[in-house]
Amino acid sequence: LVLAATKPPPKPCAHLGPLGPEDKAEGRENTHDIYVHNGHKPGLPCLCAGPVSPSVKGKCNQRETNSVRQLQSGQISELVVARRDGAGREVDYRTQDLIEAPNWTPDGRWLIFNAGGRLYRLSPDGAEGPVLIETGALNDLNNDHVVSPDGRWLFLSSDDGHLYRVSSEGGDVTRVSNQHGAPGDYRYYLHGISPDGETLAYVGLTVEQGRTVTRVCTIPAEGGPDRILTDGAHPVDGPEFSPDGAFLYFNAEAADRAPGHAQIYRMKLDGKGVEQLTFDDRVNWFPHISPDGATMAYLSYPSGTLGHPADHEVIIRLARPDGSDISDLDAFNGGQGSINVASWAPDSSKLAYVRYPFSASAA
Repeated sequence: LVLAATKPPPKPCAHLGPLGPEDKAEGRENTHDIYVHNGHKPGLPCLCAGPVSPSVKGKCNQRETNSVRQLQSGQISELVVARRDGAGREVDYRTQDLIEAPNWTPDGRWLIFNAGGRLYRLSPDGAEGPVLIETGALNDLNNDHVVSPDGRWLFLSSDDGHLYRVSSEGGDVTRVSNQHGAPGDYRYYLHGISPDGETLAYVGLTVEQGRTVTRVCTIPAEGGPDRILTDGAHPVDGPEFSPDGAFLYFNAEAADRAPGHAQIYRMKLDGKGVEQLTFDDRVNWFPHISPDGATMAYLSYPSGTLGHPADHEVIIRLARPDGSDISDLDAFNGGQGSINVASWAPDSSKLAYVRYPFSASAA
């Protein structure tokens, strides 16, 4: 969920690997110092967080985006796959581009992430990809996206404030959200899909008397009426279904001890039976329940953090679904983009997320 909207300055195109002879002959420069599996070829997607520079226009199929965030100088993105049992973690992909929010496909074959307003897929071991997933004219996607339980569909949030559906193989998109008032009056930020694939859970954002108001809401995955489940009295975010479909998990500031003091909650699908699950001084966001229903992962910020910003010393914590038996899985520089959406492996053995170290300290 990103509230600001400014256009970044142009930056050099950052290719998926070393430049080919054609590129070198034309005097182009490669901005990557960490190469991945595919060398650049004409037509291979560029993974840029900003517009293509004039010197490379026509050489790549990058489109301009309204992404508001870029990595700092010397910073990289690391896509990490960690074992739930603590037996180890691997960095499966590194890039100088900003990548965010990996989803695991139900067959376990791919991780889906966003970068520069587009979606890409990458094999969990980093051996295949990244491969661009076509989304037609939609090129302003943010880090709120989910995969249908049968693997056929991707559901997307766009910076235009709407939700869309596209085939997991890519193609034209279909809008599934509703227009409420003028464009921008009501904005959808997607976070969850029900186990039967029929319902989406999202945050509905409005501005009321100068105050930003967020509510946990649902909408049929095929489109239909919105259902509002929380009253907007306190900031909320990250609603996600439990694997049995009985609960929606989310973070909220309903019991805040100070501004921004989010904790983890769950409630029944009708908005009743709200339970607080974490009770510490840290700021806790984005609960994700493993497919086997045994473990909750969430992102924990230092005390006093407002919202879910980037570039903080965060911890991914594991707990039972009722919030008990908390342990730490990893601590790193991250936050926004690290684990915004469901990222458990289908067999519940691993969790994917993104760290944002500076290259001198990259592990």
